[in-house]
Amino acid sequence: MPYMIETWDKPDQQQLRKQTRDEHLQYLATHATQLLACGAKLNDDGSDAGGGIYIVDVDTRAAAEEFIATDPFSRVDLFAQVRITRWRKAYVAGQNFL
Repeated sequence: MPYMIETWDKPDQQQLRKQTRDEHLQYLATHATQLLACGAKLNDDGSDAGGGIYIVDVDTRAAAEEFIATDPFSRVDLFAQVRITRWRKAYVAGQNFL
């Protein structure tokens, strides 16, 4: 059952995000089988908007909470807010799952 996890960085934390990025990307690679999609949120000009979206395929809300809690960005206390919402997979990569 998929969950969408949306994060918002604390203000003025771009340097912390950059310092932790390689470890974060390794974490995502290690958990790639759980990821339906993920990525950073961007401003219209392509600059970093300070947060991200993950869509994870896990069995429970507790598993989604654990997923984001063990992300290196959480470990360094980057996030001001994290919102987890159960998500219905309708279309992914042009394929209908309904």
